[in-house]
Amino acid sequence: MEPLPDLSTLTDDDLRIMIRELEKEEDEISFRRRVLHGRIDILRAELVARLREQVSAGEAQLADVERLSEILTAKTVVPTDDA
Repeated sequence: MEPLPDLSTLTDDDLRIMIRELEKEEDEISFRRRVLHGRIDILRAELVARLREQVSAGEAQLADVERLSEILTAKTVVPTDDA
């Protein structure tokens, strides 16, 4: 990110031009962000659909949510193979 120039040396027109340029850049970044979020949503939906198919076919089991909650909140010690 570029530092701002000495604003006292800029004319009103210069300031307006800079504002327009930055607003355009902001719009482009915002659009890119929305596209990325859309792609992420599509990929997640595909993973969920695949998992549902695997569970229905008996090829996979759903995770034990209570056990995962315990692990994430560090209520239990996860055994390691360091012994």
